[in-house]
Amino acid sequence: MPAQAQSILATVCKDTSPMKNDTTKWFYTRGEGKCKRIDLSNMGKYGSLDPRNIVFAFQMPVPRENMTLDYSRWQQNLIGVLQADIQYHSQMQVRPRSVITIDARLAYRNKGDKDDAWKLYAHSVEKRLLDCDIDEKKEGYIYNCSALPLFELGSLYHDYYLLNIRLPVDSQEMNANIGHITDLWLTSIHQNGGFTKVWVSLKTVFFPCIIALMAWFWRRVSMLQREPVLLERMLMSLGLALALLDMPIEYLTLRFDLPFMLLLGDMRQGIFYATLFSFWLVFAGEHMLIREVTSQSSLKQYWRHLSAVATGCLSLFIFDMCERGVQLRNPFYSIWVTDIGTNLALTFIILAGISTGVYFLFLCYMVWQVFVNISHKRASIPTMCSVRRLHYEGIIYRFKFLMLATLLCAALTVIGFILGQVAEGQWKWDENIHIEYTSAFFTGVYGMWNIYIFALLVLYAPSHKHWAVSENKADTQTLSEEIEFSPLPSDSTTSEISSLTSFIRKTTVD
Repeated sequence: MPAQAQSILATVCKDTSPMKNDTTKWFYTRGEGKCKRIDLSNMGKYGSLDPRNIVFAFQMPVPRENMTLDYSRWQQNLIGVLQADIQYHSQMQVRPRSVITIDARLAYRNKGDKDDAWKLYAHSVEKRLLDCDIDEKKEGYIYNCSALPLFELGSLYHDYYLLNIRLPVDSQEMNANIGHITDLWLTSIHQNGGFTKVWVSLKTVFFPCIIALMAWFWRRVSMLQREPVLLERMLMSLGLALALLDMPIEYLTLRFDLPFMLLLGDMRQGIFYATLFSFWLVFAGEHMLIREVTSQSSLKQYWRHLSAVATGCLSLFIFDMCERGVQLRNPFYSIWVTDIGTNLALTFIILAGISTGVYFLFLCYMVWQVFVNISHKRASIPTMCSVRRLHYEGIIYRFKFLMLATLLCAALTVIGFILGQVAEGQWKWDENIHIEYTSAFFTGVYGMWNIYIFALLVLYAPSHKHWAVSENKADTQTLSEEIEFSPLPSDSTTSEISSLTSFIRKTTVD
């Protein structure tokens, strides 16, 4: 699985120090000097206990089978989601949509450090909305409360982490309507190290391949005695975007603490999505034009289509900066903690899913238009000479295959985008959505992107072969085996892109 979740029950500690909320004092649950535990479900035996003396401690990761575990840098990131166990009491009922104030401090230490050598990582006082309901109001029954997104770390650089939580009562209204909390649960979510190794291994293989293919493709284009056409420039841009996505910079996280990796990963993927979606629109649009043209195409002709893609990607970037951009300074920040933020985030996810679906339908329409135009133009093929006929039939056959591959690639990309958004948000908006998607889907779609773009660069690179026109049957047979990858003999500066575009835009007369 790409990620794994672990539920950790808080150890309730009693703070006996005279100075409350001392930033140099940490309450931990294992090792020498661990805290003194108390049981909040049986408060009678402690007498009057000041809420300021109660500290909820989470030490991560938890042991398994009497083995002390530690985090690996291969696990990349860590997300924390809080859940409260609140007992029903007739005199301490939980009000709907009550606000809970959380004083949270996060610390870390590494292997070889002393048990008490915790160092401050982040400290913040946050407010969260607590939504609770209960099936039957009886003393001692537990409320069903919503999950509270607490923190998100963009890197998992250290071996051990410690979270101390207090529920302050600095004023009469603060934490006055949250009922009697008996336990706190923390769900820690991290990327699996094995999945990261597979993912980075794929990048390590694909990155030099795409660099070599781009160099080979551009060398072929630069050998021609003309300027590169629009689709050749778009292919190079797509190759650059894929190279940026394939760059295995995750290796740097094994040596350096890079908390911006999640944001950087989202930006790299956003650039790739924008370039890929734009290329598909131009790729289909260049082959559905049926009017006569006297000059080369340019991006200005597609400003309406590309502006829609740019608007969607800009919205993605702004949303990401509002969430993960702020988390670089305060990992406890979340846009989901307010009603306005939650509604905006849900609206964005829903609109993003609808937009990608509409985009896919529009792309299918453009591809269908291309096939209709090609079918109309193919009526002139039988009147051509054998060389030109074989040339166009090879191009059309390969073009149809690539267009069907484009639809398959677009469909899986849209599905992957929607699943990724739902999977990322389900812990935050606390809906009972369970999607069992395996790493095979993500690695499969990622590999499909690379193979698809590799095929585009290879099949649409200008050919270096030259053929003489011959009506001899033996020559024609030889040409039928080779001409699929050859330009028209009459013009050595053309490529398959310009030949097919010209063929579709006007009736070819031999």
